[in-house]
Amino acid sequence: MTDRRRGAIALEILAVLLFLLFLFPFFIVLVNAAKIPFEITQSPLTFPAEWRKIVDNMVTIWTSVNIRYSQSFLSSVIITAASLVLLNLLASQAAWALVRTKTKLSAGIFITFVAAMVIPFQIVMFPLLTWFREIAQFTGIRLLRSYAGIVLAYIGFGMSQSIFMFHGFIKSIPLELEEAATIDGCTPRQIFFKIIFPILKPIHATVLVLNGIWIWNDYLLPLLILGKGNSVMTIPLAVSNFAGAYVKQWDLILTAILMAMIPIVIFFLIAQKSIIKGMVAGSIK
Repeated sequence: MTDRRRGAIALEILAVLLFLLFLFPFFIVLVNAAKIPFEITQSPLTFPAEWRKIVDNMVTIWTSVNIRYSQSFLSSVIITAASLVLLNLLASQAAWALVRTKTKLSAGIFITFVAAMVIPFQIVMFPLLTWFREIAQFTGIRLLRSYAGIVLAYIGFGMSQSIFMFHGFIKSIPLELEEAATIDGCTPRQIFFKIIFPILKPIHATVLVLNGIWIWNDYLLPLLILGKGNSVMTIPLAVSNFAGAYVKQWDLILTAILMAMIPIVIFFLIAQKSIIKGMVAGSIK
């Protein structure tokens, strides 16, 4: 056996071990969602005696009036979808303008967006609440405990990374395409939406999944802006209702987590080819 063959086998073994390591949390959630709380605390690594309990837990969670999981699921879908659509639309246009405008101002704006990626959320979370209250006082637009506020916050915090990713991809698109369209009489708006926007399909999928996973699973920002006990409540906030001060319903918590994981996993599997293509395309040039 050659050294190259041994190296390839070692890499394959390492890849399998890493796959099992990353899959382990999902395994823990899956097997314990079908157990009673006592079994979860006593033997968390064993398989359940009956898998049907997962279905029973799902029905309990979905129909519970106190937890309002179905309402929270709908709110999460609305918030995630609205945030992703606006993020992709606005960030792609901003990145295209920054790439094609060769000035010091555009370079400075792009550097500012890149620098904003390293600012910790904890630094701005309390000023954010103050700004939202002041905006509501001056304009009458309610941002706290509303869809508009949480979507606006996600757009603001996700814009920097999204522009950075679109910027790298757009630089690989030949400028001659836009010049030919200009000669044919296309306006800048037509150039972007009819030529550039369709080409951005791979990076759109990448940005959608990366931001979608973050927005769908986020807990701190919805807690600050929406709070608990509000009519607008995301899935992470609903899951936290299973954990009381003295009693934690681990079987329902893990089942609710499993239910929250399924949509984003399905979305990732559908878009994985475009994600990989989008992540490498901008780095080829």
